This record gives sequence, structure tokens and C-alpha cells, in this order.
Amino acid sequence: MPTLEQIRAARALLGWSQHDLAERADLSQTGIARIENGTNQPNSKTIAKIEAAFDAADVEFIDNTGVKKRTDEVRLLEGRAGFMQLMDEIYNTATETGGLICLHNAKPANWTKWLGEEVYKERNKLMSEITNNFEFRITTKESETNLISSEFAEYRLIPDEMFNDQSIYAYDQNLAFINFQDNSVSIRILKNKFFTDGFKTLFNLTWENATKKLSN
Repeated sequence: MPTLEQIRAARALLGWSQHDLAERADLSQTGIARIENGTNQPNSKTIAKIEAAFDAADVEFIDNTGVKKRTDEVRLLEGRAGFMQLMDEIYNTATETGGLICLHNAKPANWTKWLGEEVYKERNKLMSEITNNFEFRITTKESETNLISSEFAEYRLIPDEMFNDQSIYAYDQNLAFINFQDNSVSIRILKNKFFTDGFKTLFNLTWENATKKLSN
């Protein structure tokens, strides 16, 4: 749990005002001010919102005294909760940043398995409502027929022998490497603009040479 000094230091590191933090944490500016001057003791839910806002801005709290900006570090997410967190990041990127989002080596069954049919349908609906914000490109194997994201993404097909279950997302400045196994899923996320842009260049070369999927 960050101290009051760390919250102020994290804001200073990012150049955020109390209003900026309040907006990103879905809290009131008055509430942030009271927390920082010690007149209001925040509950665990409020602290979690503040921590999440700073985490999204790549700020880490060090022990009980310091803060630092996360740079070129790899984050590890695991299991269904981790996979859902990645989906949240993809949606937030589509909503707030937009641009090109790439997914290489997609096996749709993995998404419905780890999210569940109903959750995936709901996320499909949300993505479909903001398609003017982003371009989503997905490569999958030629024999795949279950193109479950067609409402908001374009698919192209690659030969089955070039396909494996290790999928890669490129979104904003992030590369997410997903390792699907029978009973587990692990995700490593690297935030690095140059690596991400480089991957997108290679992805687009594959894209241009892949088979267009005109319809389901």
C-alpha cells in the first residue's frame, strides 16, 4: 500500500495534478486532496483504484519510500485472471489510443476457453461498438473456420505448418507473448516502442502475403 508521500511523489513523477489522478482513478479531486493532506483515511478499494491508475502509467512503488517509472520491463500475467487483464489492456488501447492492433497465430478456441463463451461475447460486443477507433488485424491458420472476432477484426490465413499455439499481440507500445497449454496460460508483456514497431513491420509483411478471408 503506497504512503501519502509516495502518492504525491508518483504524481510529481508523471506531472499529474490531483485532478489528473482523480480522473484516471475514477475518484473525486476533493477526495484525492483529503487523502494527500491526511484528513481522510482511504479504504482498500480507493487505494486499489489509485494503485491501478499509477500502474497503468508504468509507475512502481518501491518499499515504503520511493517510486520509479517502469521502462522496458517484462510483466508476467498468468491464468484466467491474467488473460482477462490482457483483454482489458487491449480494450483500453482500442478505446483510448486506437491505431493498429495486431494478433499473430490466433487460435480462437483458446480465447473462448480462457474467457468463457459469455464473457467473450460481451467483449466482442464492446469492441464492435468502437471499431472507428482502431484497425485490428489477425492471422490464423488456413484450416481455421471459427473466426470469432470478425465483427471488429479482419482475418488473414497462413499455412497450417507455419502456425503454432504461441500467440503474439502488438498494441500501442506493447508486445504480449502468450503461451497456451492444456491447463495453464502465461503471458509476458514487454513495453518497448521500438520492438513493437519492429514486430508490426514484420507482421505486416506476413499480412500482405497471407490469404485474404473474404467471408466466414
